[in-house]
Amino acid sequence: MGCAGFTCSKNSLCALNILYVMVSLLMIGIAAWGKCFGLVSSFQVVGGIIGIGVFLFFVALAGLIGAMKHHQVLLFFYMIILFLVFVVQFAVSSACLAINEKQQNHLLEVGWNNSLTTQRDVEKSLNCCGFSHMDVNGSCAAPCFHYSTCTTCAAKIQEHAGEVLRFVGGIGLFFSFTEILGVWLTYRYRNQKDPRANPSAFL
Repeated sequence: MGCAGFTCSKNSLCALNILYVMVSLLMIGIAAWGKCFGLVSSFQVVGGIIGIGVFLFFVALAGLIGAMKHHQVLLFFYMIILFLVFVVQFAVSSACLAINEKQQNHLLEVGWNNSLTTQRDVEKSLNCCGFSHMDVNGSCAAPCFHYSTCTTCAAKIQEHAGEVLRFVGGIGLFFSFTEILGVWLTYRYRNQKDPRANPSAFL
């Protein structure tokens, strides 16, 4: 029974970390693909997504190695980092789900004003000009600008912003619960004796 419980915890922890490795590689791949095909021109956005992907990859790798070798120190630091990630992700996901329309519009406008590259990306992809008003004497990356048929980007962004925030918040909450599951599995597995090892070596 001890062996079965130990093996079950080990396999569950390994499977969870393999999932995290796959998610991290997917994030890195999507960010690189978006940059290569010109879907996103902002280095900050691409760099941020790749940075999060790399961080998740190394955390998952540490958890995977710790689980395979039953390494006490690695498992301890993995458990602490995963718990901190859970707290941050749970807070951000809850904020995404709880944000109202007025706060949403304010955040969108702040984000719009902070990055010219993001403005060009949005104008080009959504075929719109300006956030809440269009400057006919200015420049715009949208094709409609040459024909003076553009609408403002705020209206188009707001159509999808609520859905995106709910989707991101929901996905974030789902993964935050897998993280707390990972913390519990790590704690349980770390305190189990490896039946194949020398009992006196477990401290």
